Amino acid sequence: MDYGFTTAAYVVAAVLFILSLGGLSGQESAKRAVWYGIAGMALAVLATLSGPGSGNWLISLVMIAGGGAIGWVVAQRVQMTEMPQLVAAMHSLVGLAAVFIGFNTHAELVRVAGMDEAARAALDGFAAVVADKTGVEITILRVETFLGVFIGAVTFTGSVIAFGKLAGKVDGKAKKLPGGHLLNAGAALISVILLIVYLNTGSTVALIGMTVAAFFIGYHLIMGIGGADMPVVVSMLNSYSGWAAAAIGFSLANDLLIVVGALVGSSGAILSYIMCKAMNRSFVSVILGGFGGTTGPAQEITGEQIAIDTEGVAAALNDADSIIIIPGYGMAVAQAQQSVSELTRKLRARGKTVRFAIHPVAGRLPGHMNVLLAEAKVPYDIVLEMDEINEDFPSTDVAIVIGSNDIVNPAAQEDPNSPIAGMPVLECWKAKQVFVSKRGQGTGYSGIENPLFYKENTRMFYGDAKKSLDALLPMID
Repeated sequence: MDYGFTTAAYVVAAVLFILSLGGLSGQESAKRAVWYGIAGMALAVLATLSGPGSGNWLISLVMIAGGGAIGWVVAQRVQMTEMPQLVAAMHSLVGLAAVFIGFNTHAELVRVAGMDEAARAALDGFAAVVADKTGVEITILRVETFLGVFIGAVTFTGSVIAFGKLAGKVDGKAKKLPGGHLLNAGAALISVILLIVYLNTGSTVALIGMTVAAFFIGYHLIMGIGGADMPVVVSMLNSYSGWAAAAIGFSLANDLLIVVGALVGSSGAILSYIMCKAMNRSFVSVILGGFGGTTGPAQEITGEQIAIDTEGVAAALNDADSIIIIPGYGMAVAQAQQSVSELTRKLRARGKTVRFAIHPVAGRLPGHMNVLLAEAKVPYDIVLEMDEINEDFPSTDVAIVIGSNDIVNPAAQEDPNSPIAGMPVLECWKAKQVFVSKRGQGTGYSGIENPLFYKENTRMFYGDAKKSLDALLPMID
């Protein structure tokens, strides 16, 4: 097929991707948006395989079939609680692909540069495109290749470490090597020097040296970021993978890859900004500083955690008129969303006002709780964002916290030395009664103690969230 079909197909695919991103902003349109994305990607792959320069059909079909089969198996096996680490793993593959494509582009540059005019005239595909470039265009291509490999390498190792932290295979606490920021700055400076060398010489050694430095930057940056900042890290790596794809798109002169990379990169950056705003943290602070720095000793917590049994929770809910449920990652781990949905249905059937309060960084992935509640058929109109519902807690009879810690931690407002000082939180302690469904007395993923658990109006509803709620359901009358 000719360039006309490929260009037209790319335009349609780009429009579908834009519609997909736009639809993902709302729960009701999300399913349709996913299908837009699927259709756009299918069209993009078809246009690329059948467009100018296409070939190696057998290899292409085998790789597509193999990748599709692996994707199908993974999608069937991965639980919703494992989605954050799955996303991180996918980002690492995008980064690694960018590195491989960048080195392949470099290999073509070296190969074509060593040919005479007659040999160049017989080239086809990408090699022919390289052969037709002027000296200035070759320099630009080297810049694009260098940036694509650099961003891809940072994305790859950063995503691998993020996967390890989210999966519990790497310590979730912020850790840096001696020298901290100076090591990162030194690696970045080395990369800049190697860029200059690469532009002037096309040296393979310079490209390899930069790749090693970029691998280190990705590793060290994410190791220096703690558990509470993981939602920002996931969206940030999403942005990195998009920019890596865009840079490689320039190298390959693939317009759709440039557009898609820019869409992913910009949307990931915007989401990272939203996450940082929700945590009252600057993006640069999160990326360079990590999580966990304090200015002094944290305030001492006094009192004790008072437990309550199922009968006590049921009695309070039966007497209450207004109830706010705050879900967190613990709900996802216990797979309690269906039980929460059934509890909501029973309470609403008795004329009670039940709403959900969603913090922007609840869970370990942006929108994690919204997806779980939608999966459990919780009505969209009672699922509210933090800014919409925070002022309603003082007039609420009962607030139920299910598996949340940092997003309901009053230390963010009361303790200036807390690692999360200044972070906007759900002010559930202002409700008349607070029940916290929690497995035990641990401090949660970030390791920060929560004064909420010791307040006079708080009762701890210990146990597995799903089992606790299932035992509670028959007592709601």
